[in-house]
Amino acid sequence: MKLAERLLDGDRRACARLISMVENNDKEAIEIIKELYKHTGNAHVIGITGPPGGGKSTLTDKLAKALRKENKKVGIIAVDPTSPFTGGSILGDRVRMSDLALDSGVFIRSMGTRGHLGGLSKATQGAVKVLDIFGCDYIFIETVGVGQSEVDIVKTADTVVLIMVPGLGDDIQAIKAGTMEIGDIFAVNKSDLFGAPKTATEIKMMLDMNPNMERKPPVLQVIATKNEGMDNLVDEIKKHMSYMQEANKLQKRRESNAKTEIIKLAEEEIISLILRKNETMGLLDDIAKGVAMREIDPYSARDKILDSIKDITI
Repeated sequence: MKLAERLLDGDRRACARLISMVENNDKEAIEIIKELYKHTGNAHVIGITGPPGGGKSTLTDKLAKALRKENKKVGIIAVDPTSPFTGGSILGDRVRMSDLALDSGVFIRSMGTRGHLGGLSKATQGAVKVLDIFGCDYIFIETVGVGQSEVDIVKTADTVVLIMVPGLGDDIQAIKAGTMEIGDIFAVNKSDLFGAPKTATEIKMMLDMNPNMERKPPVLQVIATKNEGMDNLVDEIKKHMSYMQEANKLQKRRESNAKTEIIKLAEEEIISLILRKNETMGLLDDIAKGVAMREIDPYSARDKILDSIKDITI
């Protein structure tokens, strides 16, 4: 049986193999996704993001277990920092979700960032499509936890859960400028710690200061390790999806995300063409030397590079 057929049949090995192929930018994987793309769009994609040490893995684990009680098929993409030695992901999330990995209704995949900025792996969107075709009802994307650069998650997910924890010092400083805008739901985790109500209140105050917000995101206090507040969080995730569908915002968000993805894919292909072409010509090195010596300006250099790939077909 072909890999594509096995994936549609819910074969876990086919799913794992195809995600690996996507990570390696395998042409066969791209052709399979092209062929099966019409089967995507059914999963609710949820981004779990927030600062390091916020309990993202534990919270994702508890949310997945809550959805499994409803017999939902769950996919989890845990984006880990890349090992500086092997280039692979550190797999910390797989350790924390070890019991969940034994559930046949859950598929967990750790992916290394491989130097990709924005808190996401370069292959994340491809992996989401594979899990969607695989038949997952919910797909969680847990980001690295690198701070404000994680805003990329909003360009991939239908719902973004932004996790905060008390005791990070200046909470307002930690959540301002960029990250506040991406949260559809705010979860103050580790709410058994001192300062949790204060953190929740400050987040609500920050949200009140935004007059352009059509829907005010809920702010929940949860304790993931004790499984407290998880049912409420699941309910809010479902409510957000219902709101997005009823207000015709889901389609608009997905269109915006698709536009961003198309541009990124085009950029990657252009960069690949430039590097492949100039490996043989040495043109890029020569032009870079000229720019550094002030013999040519960067804009004219750009034009020369683009001229060099005009006749190349993808």
